[in-house]
Amino acid sequence: MSDAPLLAEIAGLIRETGPIGLDRYMALCLGHPVHGYYRTRDPLGARGDFTTAPEISQMFGELIGLWAAAVHAQMGAPARPILAELGPGRGTLMADALRALRAAAPGIAFDLHLVETSPVLRAAQAAALAGASPRWHESLDSLPAGPAIVIANEFFDALPVRQFERRARAWFERSVGLAPDGRLAFGLAPEPERAITQEGPDGVILAVPGPALDLVRGLARRLRDEGGALLIIDYGHVRPGFGDTLQAVAGHRYADPLAAPGEADLTAHVDFAGLGLAASAEGGRVHGPVDQRDFLLTLGLTARAERLKLRASPAQAAAIDAAVARLTDPGRRGMGRLFKAMAVSAPGLAPLPGF
Repeated sequence: MSDAPLLAEIAGLIRETGPIGLDRYMALCLGHPVHGYYRTRDPLGARGDFTTAPEISQMFGELIGLWAAAVHAQMGAPARPILAELGPGRGTLMADALRALRAAAPGIAFDLHLVETSPVLRAAQAAALAGASPRWHESLDSLPAGPAIVIANEFFDALPVRQFERRARAWFERSVGLAPDGRLAFGLAPEPERAITQEGPDGVILAVPGPALDLVRGLARRLRDEGGALLIIDYGHVRPGFGDTLQAVAGHRYADPLAAPGEADLTAHVDFAGLGLAASAEGGRVHGPVDQRDFLLTLGLTARAERLKLRASPAQAAAIDAAVARLTDPGRRGMGRLFKAMAVSAPGLAPLPGF
């Protein structure tokens, strides 16, 4: 059995109260105040567990900065709007975005806010954004009022989801319990969930991303009333469907999501269709989703790469080309196709850049 510190705590909780839902398991694994994955480490880069687009190339963040500058202009150029990032990683994306934003529109002044729960990553963000005077928040609840441009790159995939399995023409919630040998194991709740009326064949799994839907609803209301836009870039699907997309990654390899709680990143594919419907229901205007490849190329990735290569050595030029290829890979599992971009804005903002 794993010696992960969180395993004993979760096992004790299950023995005391019974199996727990997948959403609670994910929340404990990622956000436990002492042993949570994002509370205890920097997971990014070659020495971490995974690499995100901003770490692949500065061009990614720069294009988002240009996107923010264009959106700000469409908003009527309000004075000192909020620029916020959800889950900012090491601050790499925002540092690159601010550099491009200031070059494109030197007179723009933003109030920078970062929604981040990890003390380790907050320290990295403070170093990367030392000249930008960021303010940190545990959640969106404390974000001040006013027009805002909100960036969420690979944030929604880490929000907890509930899963339900279809059995005997009913939906039973998937849970995490204990096997006879003491290991964590998936199971099903004994009673069906009557609130789900969707049909489906036996054996399929339905994911319900409650926290993600709640967050998008709240942001859509805010943008509707106060102005601005939200940009979501993440991996997921654009049509409703069934399937188990829960995955764990450790050391850049897929891992057993139950083997070592708190020691691996846990994610699930983002339901862009569901997020779009939730945002529309609250008065937000939805743009996309589109493939990341199309989004970045429309924003000018190729031209930016060629400009960088003018001053690059042959080795640097090859690295730039490799980064473009990786960010836009159109293969079935490539970043260019698997990752999507979607925006939610105030009703009057259209069309937004990249869509």
